[in-house]
Amino acid sequence: MLLILLEALLALALFVLIVWWTMFSGRPKGEPPKDDDPPPRD
Repeated sequence: MLLILLEALLALALFVLIVWWTMFSGRPKGEPPKDDDPPPRD
């Protein structure tokens, strides 16, 4: 029973790590603006 619990916790930790990695591993300043976007208003 303990082995099943440890395996489930490991799978959950791996899932959370993959989600975290895909959410926060992008560009440091986000996506660059597209050329067809209007300039931001001040």
